[in-house]
Amino acid sequence: MACCALQTVALMLGIIGMAGTFATTLMPQWKVSAFMGNIIVFETIWEGLWMVCVSHIKKHQCKFYGSLLALPTALDVSRALMCIACVLSVIAFLVALAGMKCIRCPGNDEQVKSKILLAAGALFLLTGVIVLSLVSFVAHNIIKDFHNPAIHVTQKRELGAALYLGWSTSAFLISSGAIFFSFCHCTEKPGRYRYSLPSGHRLSQPEHIRMKPLSVHSYV
Repeated sequence: MACCALQTVALMLGIIGMAGTFATTLMPQWKVSAFMGNIIVFETIWEGLWMVCVSHIKKHQCKFYGSLLALPTALDVSRALMCIACVLSVIAFLVALAGMKCIRCPGNDEQVKSKILLAAGALFLLTGVIVLSLVSFVAHNIIKDFHNPAIHVTQKRELGAALYLGWSTSAFLISSGAIFFSFCHCTEKPGRYRYSLPSGHRLSQPEHIRMKPLSVHSYV
C-alpha cells in the first residue's frame, strides 16, 4: 500500500510537471522589459518563444514572430528543446500510467511493471533536466545582457514569469522521476510459510487402521 501511494504521488508530480512544461513553452513572459532610472515607461514588452506582446496602459497586443529563418539561432534551439520536452513529458506520463502497480490487469507481471516505471522515471528526469538547462541558459543570457554597458537601456530585459515557472516545473519533473527510480523495485510478494513438525512428534495411524501381520496359522 505504501508503494502504491508513493507511485500515485510521483504520478501527480509528473502531471503537474507536464502541465508546467506546456505552460512554460506557450507563455510569452520569458523576457520582460526592464525599468531603469527615472524613465517613465507607459508600455511593457514581453518576449516569448513564439510571440512578442506589448501592454500599453489598458491595451494588450501580441504578435507572432515573422519568418522562421530570420529568427536568432538561440530562439530556434529553445523552441526545439521545449517542444521535445513537451513530447517527452506526455510519453513519460503514459508510460508511468501503464506501469502503475495500483492498476491491476490480467496477466500483469511485477517485473515488467518495474521496468516500465524505471523507463518512466528516466523520461521524467530527462524532461526535467532539459527544462532546467534551457531556462537557466536563457536566464544567464538575460542577466549578462542586463549588465552589459554596450546594450542600450531600452534593449535590456529582466527575468519573466515563464522562467520562474520553468524552474518550478523542472523541480516537479525531477522529483517525479526520482520517486519512480527509487520505488521501481517495490513489489508486494505474497508471504510463504513452511510448517515443520517437531522431531519428537510423528504421525501415527489410528488404532482401527492398524493391521496385524498375517501368520501362517491364519489360513488353517
